Amino acid sequence: MSPASIPEPSSYAQAPTRTITAGDVSYVYRELGPRGGIPVVFFLHLAGNLDNWDPRVIDPIAREHHVITFDNRGLGGTTGVVPDSIEAMADDAVAFIRALGLDRIDVFAFSLGGMVAQALIGKHPDLVRKLILAGTGPRGGKGMDRVARVTYLDILRAALLRSDPKEFLFFNRNAAGKRAAKDFIGRLQERRAGRDRPVRLRAFRTQLKAIKDWGRAQQADLSAISNPTLIANGDHDRMVPTGLSTDLHRRIAGSKLVIYPDSGHGGIFQFHEQFVPVAVKFLQG
Repeated sequence: MSPASIPEPSSYAQAPTRTITAGDVSYVYRELGPRGGIPVVFFLHLAGNLDNWDPRVIDPIAREHHVITFDNRGLGGTTGVVPDSIEAMADDAVAFIRALGLDRIDVFAFSLGGMVAQALIGKHPDLVRKLILAGTGPRGGKGMDRVARVTYLDILRAALLRSDPKEFLFFNRNAAGKRAAKDFIGRLQERRAGRDRPVRLRAFRTQLKAIKDWGRAQQADLSAISNPTLIANGDHDRMVPTGLSTDLHRRIAGSKLVIYPDSGHGGIFQFHEQFVPVAVKFLQG
């Protein structure tokens, strides 16, 4: 069967994993949705790989947009060593995007991915049309350098209960949060075959160092971001404090802010039914 005759996947759980080389790095990625127009490139969170995107977010957006997810250098199935700075991660992301032949994209960035996206726009403002920043914060933002401490603490708590750390890092530990966490983790398991490689411990530690350095660096000048920007979070984000989303909104001119009640770092996943229509409308036009 020729590539042209292979049917397009109908869901992210079925999307094939593809590979493209840029320089000395072989990047793995998946794509879904109609070709043509401006694609939406998804930027991953700390210790994330291709399997960590919520299909209830990806699938509805991909009904109207060409969606691309990828593992940056040294993560999951992508080769190389994870850089120790957010800025270098942004350079690698640009290399991947250019290797695909893209010169204009929309960005959907969550957590660490949002930091990488901000660094990318700082160097390549014309590459990005619209920007979605979820559960993230600016360089030099108050409390950004405490992400590592919160992360290690919640990983320990999860290990003691033999749970996935994301249940603690992304969601409140009340009844609603625990239920949302279980549902979210279940959705991440919908893909049965061709799953991505786990993120290695060394890569995870390097990412945490980069986040800490980003938090302790000189405060970013966000007035240079003129791209239409949608900012979203839960109202009780312990990992990347919710106040940093408010700070981004205040400092990025014309940005839109959505805060979901009784939710944490993964508020967009807990409230995916409310968030996705907002995101789809934002990306239109």
